[in-house]
Amino acid sequence: MQKKLTITVDEEVYLGLHKIIGPRKISRFVQEIVRPHVVRPNYESAYAKMAKDKNRENEAFEWAEITFKDMDHEAM
Repeated sequence: MQKKLTITVDEEVYLGLHKIIGPRKISRFVQEIVRPHVVRPNYESAYAKMAKDKNRENEAFEWAEITFKDMDHEAM
């Protein structure tokens, strides 16, 4: 669901947004800039979902084992 928000900006910023971003694209532009600063992903549920994928877990384990073996070889 979308919500309407009224913000106040300097006239120079306003004109620059209209000129560079375009009058019908400002909301999307602001949302894309602001989102990473105010919306945090739920990493815990994402990691739990990934852990349930046995094929992915097996591939990750194999990759880690190969990587550790390569590192051990480099130390010699």
